[in-house]
Amino acid sequence: MRLLIVRHAEPDYTHDSLTEKGKREALLLGKRLSGIPASAYYVSPLGRAQETAEYTLRLVRKQAETLPWLAEFRGFTVRDGIKRIPWDYHTQEWYGHKRLLDRDDWLNDPLTRGGTVAQIWEETKTGTDALLEKHGYLRKGGIYQCQSNTDETIVIFCHFGIGMAILAHLINVSPLPLWQGFLCVTSSVTTVVTQERIKGEVEFRCVGLGDASHLMAGNENMSWAGLFPECYNGVDSTTPSSWPCQPELPLIR
Repeated sequence: MRLLIVRHAEPDYTHDSLTEKGKREALLLGKRLSGIPASAYYVSPLGRAQETAEYTLRLVRKQAETLPWLAEFRGFTVRDGIKRIPWDYHTQEWYGHKRLLDRDDWLNDPLTRGGTVAQIWEETKTGTDALLEKHGYLRKGGIYQCQSNTDETIVIFCHFGIGMAILAHLINVSPLPLWQGFLCVTSSVTTVVTQERIKGEVEFRCVGLGDASHLMAGNENMSWAGLFPECYNGVDSTTPSSWPCQPELPLIR
């Protein structure tokens, strides 16, 4: 089995939809994914993910099942009385917190207590395992048992935060270093495949994180959405439209 975890195309967060650039990204993504036979499609209920998926679904003439728990990782932390999403910390805030790197102990660190992160993490694990069990994979400890592993492909249209949480659960690591140290650009595809080294026992491995080769092939620059400014501009935001000046260079160089 392989899972394709797809981040939505460039968003207009105000209207929970896609920008004009996002629509171009989704079209290129659809052309790419339509050439990959898939047995099932799943999608977040949020508008930007639904709209992204539609470009692919029209081409393959299939429907996707909407899963409420894919609606981005909604858990928040509380730091100095302020709600924070768990992937916006400065490095100096979390560096040295060894618990945050531990698969089982990361929720016991002060940076992840006091909010809803634990609740949404549990929801994410439960949702992921229920989806895989539907396809014949039952989690036992850190692996999945299956009667008949196949090379089927499943496509999941969602968001960066929840996508990295799914990946972390599948490969048995804390999501914190994935959230803090990586970014899957808009419309990118993360590929996770099974390894059946022992008959009936499956483990997952990521073979491609945030691939956006369809954008390069279509001469479409990657979006800055989701990144903090490359050079200081006085606005600590991952929404480029809020920056006082737009980046002069495209993300692809």
